[in-house]
Amino acid sequence: MNTKYIDLIHQTFDFPQKEFQTKNHTLWFHGVDLMKLVYEYGTPLKFTYLPKISENIERAKKWFSSAFEKHSYEGKYFYSYCTKSSHFKYVLNEALKNDIQIETSSAFDLDIVSTLIKSGKIKDSDYILCNGFKKEDYLSRITKIINSGHKNCIPILDNYQELGLLKSVINDEFQIGIRIASEEEPKFEFYTSRLGIGYKNILSYYQREIHDNEKVKLKMLHFFINTGIRDNAYYWNELTKCLNVYVQLKKICPTLDSLNIGGGFPIKTTLGFDYDYQYMINEITGLIKKKCVEAKVPVPNIFTEFGSFTVGEAGGAIYKVLYQKEQNDRERWNMIDSSFITTLPDTWAINKRFIMLPINRWEDEYERVLLGGLTCDSDDYYNSEQHVNAIYLPKYSNQKPLYIGFFNTGAYQETIGGYGGLQHCLIPNPKHILIQKNKQGEITTRLFKEQQTSEELLSILGYEMSQEDFIDINSVRRISTDLNK
Repeated sequence: MNTKYIDLIHQTFDFPQKEFQTKNHTLWFHGVDLMKLVYEYGTPLKFTYLPKISENIERAKKWFSSAFEKHSYEGKYFYSYCTKSSHFKYVLNEALKNDIQIETSSAFDLDIVSTLIKSGKIKDSDYILCNGFKKEDYLSRITKIINSGHKNCIPILDNYQELGLLKSVINDEFQIGIRIASEEEPKFEFYTSRLGIGYKNILSYYQREIHDNEKVKLKMLHFFINTGIRDNAYYWNELTKCLNVYVQLKKICPTLDSLNIGGGFPIKTTLGFDYDYQYMINEITGLIKKKCVEAKVPVPNIFTEFGSFTVGEAGGAIYKVLYQKEQNDRERWNMIDSSFITTLPDTWAINKRFIMLPINRWEDEYERVLLGGLTCDSDDYYNSEQHVNAIYLPKYSNQKPLYIGFFNTGAYQETIGGYGGLQHCLIPNPKHILIQKNKQGEITTRLFKEQQTSEELLSILGYEMSQEDFIDINSVRRISTDLNK
């Protein structure tokens, strides 16, 4: 009878996979020995595998290059990174190695952009696409960058007010984009996105406010839907409506030469993930060209804004199972040494699933369990995985420590979780390490941030405490070790 965990995985999925392999009964990720990380850094632990960022950017560029060749598409392709997915310096530095553009969504985003411009990471020719609703502080930073001479900083108008404010403070001619307020999918609570200007209003707005204004040049039409780029009737219907607006505008607006199809590619959230990226890009490119040929207008340059696709698959988290609580005859709770609410908030907020696998003990028998976090909140749990709405892990044993990993967690989790700030029940942020490859292709690691300390949290709360006020954690660890024996 096949009762080992590795048997379960082989029966359920095509395994091993490109990024996941096992050696000596332990899991490796992109050639990284994860148990070695556990031994060296301990748990809970977050990590970022930086080479995956560049890999995904280059993959997308190749897919679009192939599609352009297939359809004899005469426009250019521009890959933009959405900084809101992860603002960390190490992410931007890695992404900017690949000749990309930047998309921002708030005032402080542009402070990051300004530092990157000063350091030479962002060049004058690079596009800075400024999305989102713009308050005075955001508008002032956009103005500062444009007035300093960066002509490819393009505010994407979200409402009717923004253009007037920009015209009053920008010195010379400048470029803009207009965001389309797309219709939400049928099951959504609202009919229309709160972001952008309605399909039916864009043409009249252009004729009224932009057409005769020599200072303002409309360069880009921006299309975005919240569900991302998916092969369903909703996506194709909204894209077609967007293209109808584009071709009408292009006939009266010669400066309009770019279409931002925004949205996002899905990332791998299960070992059974199946998405044909090349097919989708071929279909999108073909549809854009078809509509433009029918209307007898030039095809636009295509911009994409990929956030999760850029950085999501680079991230991961590792936890130790501290204890198993058998609450009744059918529920076994494996308690981890951190919190899902604080370290993977999307699992709690939007019921998002990530790839979850044990790091060690793949040759052991498995059992069905629930995973619980350390907070006293009843919602701090993770109870379903790709295994048909259940979690299966090697059987718990207090003699054989079990470590589990969550993968492709690199987008949004730190900022949504309030990285470096207060956490629910004052559970600290885990230690965070960066994984890179040197010129010889060897794996290297470095510590980015130590686990958050009690002093840091209490300081935020306004408490002043001396070193003597804090418990000696090493003495507690010695007691725990003795109990386990």
